Amino acid sequence: MSAPLHPPTVPDDREPELVARAREGDREAFAALYHQHVGLVYGFLLARTRDRHLSEDLTQEVFVRALRHIGTYIWQGRVFGAWLTVIARNLFLDEIGRGRSRLETPVAEPEGSGQPGQGAESPVLRAYEAVEAHETVRTALGALNPYQRHCLQLRYLDELTAEETALAMGRSVGAVKTLTHRAMRKLRSTEAVPA
Repeated sequence: MSAPLHPPTVPDDREPELVARAREGDREAFAALYHQHVGLVYGFLLARTRDRHLSEDLTQEVFVRALRHIGTYIWQGRVFGAWLTVIARNLFLDEIGRGRSRLETPVAEPEGSGQPGQGAESPVLRAYEAVEAHETVRTALGALNPYQRHCLQLRYLDELTAEETALAMGRSVGAVKTLTHRAMRKLRSTEAVPA
């Protein structure tokens, strides 16, 4: 698959018409949508998997699922690529769940290093710290409005670029940057307030 990594930032003006035709079973319309968005989907998956072959396979599956469910897609003024990105994200998360051992590289801890956190209690402490950090993030995100929360989730938890976030949210890149800035400023101001 030789897909461009950077999709067009402005959707094709014919996209609503192509979607309508694809919903009616027009394969050429779906092919046009494929060619318009394959770079976005492939780049999104490659950034997460860091595996070209796996990204190609998952990209193919995204479009198979999109074709299978195109009849349920309703144009709401957002870029069709946002729907494809959601499918890609779900496939990626499924892949992580299925192949977690394939994506993790175990590293042995040095024996007898005498450093704190290197003993048998270390995995328990790390697990506790991870749960505590997750709870802190969840509480902090609760202070944001839904748009800010969604923007930060896409940008930092899902690791989308500003352009990909803009496509997923149906907003401009400038609006995404503004939302991100305001959300981060709000998070910093809530950190200073004692709980």
